[in-house]
Formats: sequence, structure tokens, C-alpha cells
Amino acid sequence: MAHVQRFDHIGITVADLDLVTAFFVGLGLEVEGTGSVEGEFVETVCGIPGAHCEIAMLRPPDGGSRLELASFVTPDHVPGSPTAMANELGLRNVSFEVGDLEAAVGAVAADGYGLVGGIGEYENSVRMAYVRGPEGIIVSLFEQIG
Repeated sequence: MAHVQRFDHIGITVADLDLVTAFFVGLGLEVEGTGSVEGEFVETVCGIPGAHCEIAMLRPPDGGSRLELASFVTPDHVPGSPTAMANELGLRNVSFEVGDLEAAVGAVAADGYGLVGGIGEYENSVRMAYVRGPEGIIVSLFEQIG
């Protein structure tokens, strides 16, 4: 029996919710909603007594799966590895298809975010690049070609 019915969202915990939200909105995601979560529900789900977080839910223009950004008000966040590479265990990257890879890379570069490596091409079908966004988040941007 299959338990999963659909893919809903990816959640990323961040320190600066406004900065990270602005980065993803700059890439073309839309803010679906914002809010605050605290109390028994979030404490139970997260296993963190006293948990209180602010959340921004973002969606792509096509209405597909969403991206949840959460910033803990209490307790203080615990720093991750802002220079993690693709072989470090844990969430590797969040990936988005773009219409023009060069333009997307240029737009994030204009905001001070650079490539992790370079722009690669796979079998004349896709071009892709990893960009290190705010707080070290690796964002995979890819463009269909050929």
C-alpha cells in the first residue's frame, strides 16, 4: 500500500526569514502566506519545548510543490554549516527549473550570491548550476535545452 499521496513542500529553517524570503521571491516564487506557530502542536511535532516560529510559505508560479521557510523565535536557532558542499549529509539542495539559466544566475549574482562551482551541461538536454544563496542554502537552477 502506498502511503504518500503527493509531494507537498520542503521546509528550510533559517535565521533571517525576510532576507531568505526576498531571495526566493527574487527567483520568481510567490508568497502564499505567512504566519506564526507556537504551542502544543509545534512543540509536539518538532520535539522542542517552548518552540515558536515564524513561517513563510512560498509557491512557484505553476502552483506546484511549495517551499516553507521557518525562523525560530524561541528557542534560538542552532547554526548549521553555511559552507556545506553537496556531499555533506543532510538536505543537499532545493532545485528549480528556470527559463534562462544565465539570466537567473546573473540575477542572484547581482544580489551577491555566487556559483558553488560552474554551469554544467548534461547530454545536450539540461544545463544546471548550484548557487549558494543566503545562509548557505544551495539552490540548484536548471534549464531544459536541446
